[in-house]
Amino acid sequence: MHRLLLTTAAAAILALSLGTAQAAAPKVNSFYPANKAPLPQSAYSILPLGAVKPAGWLKQQLNIQAKGLTGNLPKFWKDLGPDSGWLGGKGESWERGPYYMDGMVPLAFLTQDPELMETAKKWVGWTLDNQRPDGDIGPESCTDWWPVGLMCKTLTQYYDATGDPRVIPTLTKFFAYMKTELPKRPLAEWAKMRWADTALSAIWLYNRTGNPELLEVCKILMSQGYDYAQEFSNFEPYSKISRGWNYENHGVNAGMAYKTPGVMFQITGDPKYKKAVYDGISNIDKYHGQAGGTFAADECFAGRSPTQGTELCSVDESMFSFENLIAMFGDPMMGDKLERMSYNAWPGTFSPDMWSHQYDQQANQPICRVSPEHWFVTNGGEANLFGVEPQFGCCTSNMHQGWPKLVRHLWMATPDDGLAAVTYGPCSVTAKVKGGNTVTIDVVTDYPFSDTINMTIKTAKPVEFPLQLRIPAWAQGASIKTDKTINPKPGTFATVSRKWKNGDKISIKLPMKIRIERRFNNSATVLRGPLVYSLRIGEKWNIIRGEAPKGLYEVLPTTPWNYGLIFDEKNPEKSFKIVTKPMTDPVYSNLNAPIELHAKGRIVPDWKEAKNSADMLPVSPLKSTEPIQDIVLIPYGCAKLRITEFPVIGE
Repeated sequence: MHRLLLTTAAAAILALSLGTAQAAAPKVNSFYPANKAPLPQSAYSILPLGAVKPAGWLKQQLNIQAKGLTGNLPKFWKDLGPDSGWLGGKGESWERGPYYMDGMVPLAFLTQDPELMETAKKWVGWTLDNQRPDGDIGPESCTDWWPVGLMCKTLTQYYDATGDPRVIPTLTKFFAYMKTELPKRPLAEWAKMRWADTALSAIWLYNRTGNPELLEVCKILMSQGYDYAQEFSNFEPYSKISRGWNYENHGVNAGMAYKTPGVMFQITGDPKYKKAVYDGISNIDKYHGQAGGTFAADECFAGRSPTQGTELCSVDESMFSFENLIAMFGDPMMGDKLERMSYNAWPGTFSPDMWSHQYDQQANQPICRVSPEHWFVTNGGEANLFGVEPQFGCCTSNMHQGWPKLVRHLWMATPDDGLAAVTYGPCSVTAKVKGGNTVTIDVVTDYPFSDTINMTIKTAKPVEFPLQLRIPAWAQGASIKTDKTINPKPGTFATVSRKWKNGDKISIKLPMKIRIERRFNNSATVLRGPLVYSLRIGEKWNIIRGEAPKGLYEVLPTTPWNYGLIFDEKNPEKSFKIVTKPMTDPVYSNLNAPIELHAKGRIVPDWKEAKNSADMLPVSPLKSTEPIQDIVLIPYGCAKLRITEFPVIGE
């Protein structure tokens, strides 16, 4: 028996019918926690940390991270040193310890790196062993709810990976303390904006204990927290936004807030909050969207110009938001959004060895140089240099969660005891399905650099269960081959339900046609599959402070960058030659780019450097009498210097 079902976002969510006696009981996964009543049903259950393991280039990327800053920061960075308040010392006692643990813990258990696992055990262990009698956790000097809530996120991950019996009682006592204390000491500043992350941990605990007081905590958090649903649904155009620094339009807050209306929907069941999720996605992209998949905010919302910056923390927090939104709503569009930011903007902000990062990245970034005038209102002249701690140390402590959390959320469990591939990358997933049978699915692919994804089922005995496979909206002509070939609709989940036996193969083909996206000042950005392509610019890395690999680097161009793009808009495939190369580590580097698009362009003489950046992008189409030249485009994340939004050469 072989059945195919195509599901859209609406069909992925069972009807919500709170308080309606005659409504049928929703299906819930038999093995992995999902929302308990009265919470609305979530589309998927997030699998335990470690159920999905990286393979191929993704495994190597995590190993690079473990050997880079993540694995080495506590050895030399004072804020994570042995005197940290989160290790019982007198040093930094605010957000940097919890930020670090939030990414280091999943990285440790996904790489199975012994040193990192011991580090995770030490950091988490101090919090678990030093809870105060009233239930509070963390350093006594820390009275801010925000970093303590961040620590709760770490504890949930640690429990999922280890089953440590101390975690549930610790969180239970802490949230009981929070319920009593919040009316006397309400949320303020960062905690007021980021309350939904703390509520996620309370919901996580409720779904495992059923303690109704946890829902009361969520309601208090929501009543005291900033109402991002209102902001997203009544969004102010950029022209009306104050240029000064403020919490409401702060980029990291906004990246975290993508999911806030979704959390509000879970707490209340009110459909206006679900609508606000989509309003937020649409409006942020409309007024501030950037080609790499995120938005400009340096540090606050900054419009659509590709020379504005995007803070590193905004990217990884946006990724985490979309990972949770997929679980809540099961919308394939959210998988498309997650892949675009994860495979472009995320690696685009790191050096290939992950020993250095930028505070701010740009879509059009032909130079990274110290400039006191570069970042306008809030960020200084080192914001787009590569280093250990450029601009501020918050991103140094928060740069660790992106890759490991993406790997963890590649697969999720469905309410009908199946599995769903919500994003794609080389990995293996081991989980229970119908009847309590454990299966493993090995995923062999070079995606997003390749259009083919091969899966192999491993099972001790034949077992029937549904398998949901996300088909991206751009994948026209997609096919799924098992014992026969199916052509699913793009922008859906294709569900293949059959009896699977050991060794069964699944081959997914996602054709990657070249697409042109018109952006700021009618410029052109080139896409193929989930990847955005940028001009390859020669890079010269100079240490301006410190020593390798911990130095602070400027990156200067060694080749021209001010090209306009020539292409056939009606048939862009004719204008680009696709050149594939072997996958070589590190993948996300200028020289190792596994895909090149060879194209034609002309120098635009009047488009020059200004204020240590590319000048304002000229309005397209435009003319140039310069000779036509061959140019090479590579994936955005491989290009640490780049032009991504091109002026278009017209007739």
